[in-house]
Formats: sequence, structure tokens, C-alpha cells
Amino acid sequence: MWRILFEEFWGDLVAQKTRALLTTFAVVWGSMSVVLLLAFGEGLKHEVTTGLLNAGEKMFMIWGGTTSQPFEGLPRGRRIRLTEEDLTLLKRSIPDVDMVSPSYGRGRTSLEVDGIRTNTYMEGVYPSFADMRHMYPMAGGRFLDEKDLTERRRSLFLGDSIAARLFPGGHPVGRTVKLDGLPFTVVGVMETKFQDSQNNGPDAERAIIPASTFRSIYGDRYVDHLLVRPRDVNQAAFVKREIFRVLGSRHRFAAGDTHALGIWDFIEDAKQNRAIGLGIQIFLGLVGAFTLVVAGVGLANVMVVAVRERTPEIGVKLAIGARRRHIVAQFVFEALLLALAGGLVGLLIASLIVVGVDAVPAGNPALVYLLNPRLSWPIAFISVGILVAIGLVAGILPARRAAAVDPVESLRYE
Repeated sequence: MWRILFEEFWGDLVAQKTRALLTTFAVVWGSMSVVLLLAFGEGLKHEVTTGLLNAGEKMFMIWGGTTSQPFEGLPRGRRIRLTEEDLTLLKRSIPDVDMVSPSYGRGRTSLEVDGIRTNTYMEGVYPSFADMRHMYPMAGGRFLDEKDLTERRRSLFLGDSIAARLFPGGHPVGRTVKLDGLPFTVVGVMETKFQDSQNNGPDAERAIIPASTFRSIYGDRYVDHLLVRPRDVNQAAFVKREIFRVLGSRHRFAAGDTHALGIWDFIEDAKQNRAIGLGIQIFLGLVGAFTLVVAGVGLANVMVVAVRERTPEIGVKLAIGARRRHIVAQFVFEALLLALAGGLVGLLIASLIVVGVDAVPAGNPALVYLLNPRLSWPIAFISVGILVAIGLVAGILPARRAAAVDPVESLRYE
């Protein structure tokens, strides 16, 4: 029976080449559109999220502000300045705090090696800074460690861009760099990363030294920022309230005075980015779904026309003993085959486009959002499945109506 169905399908395909070609094109276009829309939507969501996380993940960046409320006889308008002792207090007082690091910042720090000189932003931090800020070392190097901190070593970790500028020949690890005239040993270079959020410049242009070394050289007492990561992001709101309570008690400001401390909440920003990304995907998915519906309507119209054109043929088959299920099977098989073939061809073309676009180097940072589509195979095959279901409906409804017609009336049909 399957051989007969295929022979009839092929004969009709040869007889109606234009109709079959247009129908298949509509299905190919529909499947290709929805897969590409969702692939680019997923890529956009991924890059937006990655760009934020590469600036800081699951953490709070805290800096001192100005009080906006009187407290215990003290006037409002007092400046709050934070120290490493505040960080120690937070770690001791809030069990839900996991990682901490200060950030001592210094702009226009001079770096010089072999006659090459440049200026950059430099930070003094703890080793945990690497995990919180996604500043991971390339192979052959490392980030700062506890010995660097406790022994106040002159260890230097460089962003990849500034390392390439200082060492055009490569291999900076182990080399000596003069930082503000003092010799430092390069212990590592940051892996290249995409970053769309930053403070005081991108991490690729940053120099990192131990916080203890920074204090001993420059004598700074006050930090620029405190970095705090909760153990559980679900407890982030509680940890934030506790930060205000603990530091409010130490610096004598009201726990509800949100102006006393500035906080960059990376956890909340990540939630908002994921929500925006999901919204973009839903929108693009709806656009793709409507495209699939249009393709399905086109397929259904073609099948209705095919049934009308072949009504006399159906009458002959019924008159010589063909059963109704054979008539229905013929048109359902044709619709399913067109839908499946078109869907798979559309999926193949979409996959080739995704691979091709993904291989294009994104020289412009803005193009990173567009040139990193991510193909979701489950969604792709679901789209093809939807097309097959549409093909089933498109074929079975007109076929059942045709099979129900009286053979004599079918033979008289013009």
C-alpha cells in the first residue's frame, strides 16, 4: 500500500510541479523562519546575560553614600566611608555571606616594560575577586592567591588587552612590569571575555594586585567598593537588609536609609535580564508561530485545490471499489510528505545559516549580540513536528470530505 501511495504522490508531483514547489517553499520558509527567529533570540538572551555576569555574578557591589536621615542625634548629610574592617564585620555577622573582597581603586596607574608604557585602572583585591568578577586566568598563569595577600607580594594580574599591549610578543607570565615605578611580577593574564557592564573601564584593560600590597604602597584606608556574595541567591534580599543593619550599626545610620550605602545588585540585574530575554524569545516565538500558521494555511489551501481537481478521479476510484480510507490515506500521505520534506529542508537551511553566522568574527562589540545565534534542537524538531501536525490536519479534512462524496456526483463534477 505504501508503494502505491508513493507512486500516486510522485505522479501528482510531476503533473503539478508548480503547485508542489510553491507549497514546499511555503513550508520551508515557515520552518526556517521560526528556527532562525528563536536561534537569534536565544543568542541575544545568552549574550546579554553573559555580558552582565562577566562584570559580576551573584554579588553586591557596595560603596559609601551620604545619609539622608538624622540618626541618634547625628544630622543627615554625613558621608559614609567603608573600610576592610567593615568587610570583616559583614563576614562575621551574616552567616549567609559566602565570598567577600575589597576593591581599592587607582586610576591612571603607570605600567612599563621594555620601553613600552601605558596607563590603566588598577585594583587591590582578595583572591575571591576572580570568581565574583569572572576574571579567570589563561592557561599557564594564575590569579592572586592567599600567599600573595598575606605576604604582601608584588604580584600582578593583567587584563588580556593591556597584556597584549605591553607584551606584543606574548608570554607575559613571569615577566617583570614596573607599576608606578615599582617592580611587579606578572602571575597571570585574564581569559578573553565579553563584558557589557563595567565600572571604571573594562576588565580587559585592568591591572590587579593584592589588597594588602596596595595598602602598603599607597596607604589607603578607605576602600572604593566592598564585594559581597551570598551563599544562596534566594536569600539575597535578606542579606541586603542585613548589610544595611550591620553597617548602619557600625557607622551610625538608620537601617532603612538607602542613601547611606550605594549597592549595585547584580543578582536582581541578572533576574531582570533573564526576564527581558524570555520576553524577547516569547515575542520572536509568536512571530515564528504565526509564520508557521501562514505556511499551514497555504498547505491546507493547496490540498483543498488538489481535492477539487481530482474529484473525478476520486469518483472513479470509489466506483471501482476503493474504500474511503484509501482515499483519505492518499491525500493525508501527500500532505504529510510535503510538510515533512519542507520542514526538514527549512531546518537544514536554518542550521547552515546559524553555523555560518556564528563563524563570522564579531569585530564590533555591538555585533556580538547578533552574530551568536544558538540553535535549540528541541525547539527545531518541535517546529517540524508542528508542521507535520498542520499537514495532517490540512490533508485529512478535505480528504474526508472528498471520500464522503457520492461516486456518481464525483464523476459528474467539473
